[in-house]
Amino acid sequence: MGGVIRGLDENRQVVESEPLQAAPPPPPKPRKSLTQELLETLLLTLILFGVAKFSLQNFKVQGTSMVPTLQDGEFILVDKISYRFHLPSHGDIVVFKFPEDTTRDFIKRVIGVPGDTVAIKPVNGINHVFVDGKELYEPYISAEPDSPSMTFENCVNPKGCSYHVKPNELFVMGDNRNFSYDSRAWGPMPMKDMIGHALISYWPLPRLAFLPSQYSYATTHK
Repeated sequence: MGGVIRGLDENRQVVESEPLQAAPPPPPKPRKSLTQELLETLLLTLILFGVAKFSLQNFKVQGTSMVPTLQDGEFILVDKISYRFHLPSHGDIVVFKFPEDTTRDFIKRVIGVPGDTVAIKPVNGINHVFVDGKELYEPYISAEPDSPSMTFENCVNPKGCSYHVKPNELFVMGDNRNFSYDSRAWGPMPMKDMIGHALISYWPLPRLAFLPSQYSYATTHK
């Protein structure tokens, strides 16, 4: 039987609830036609393709400035969306529009982020990179053992030169340190020229590999 709810004053109405009844079973869903299923599959494929096209792009490496990490002629995949949500990290390999000619795309490694002071100083006759006074450990670079690495262009200080990285810019260098045209020559890379984060080398197949961020300090600075 239904329960009765009575008001606390004379002006309120008495509400009587109806007995509970079992809900009728839902009607069976109509089966999709083959045409409808094909259209939905095609639409999903187009959406996924659009997302991939927007977030990923392939590039062909031209030149040797990133040897030995990347060779001339390698194909890489670049993530174009993640840097919209966070800043690049030390050691990331990035693709960007060359600040002096934005019709050209460059690829380099991030050495300094905003707030860093990047310096190149001689150690036992060979130039080494320092960030905020700490020497970097760079096993990924290519340099002749007895040849001093190229320093800042027009640097005349025998004790080394430095650059303080400002907001919205990066200091980038190639791994082939003696043969890379980078921030040491043309200055910082503006973040507005960023294309994305190089993630994977996928061709030729023997070079298939992820491109991890590599960045650490020399033993004396750990």
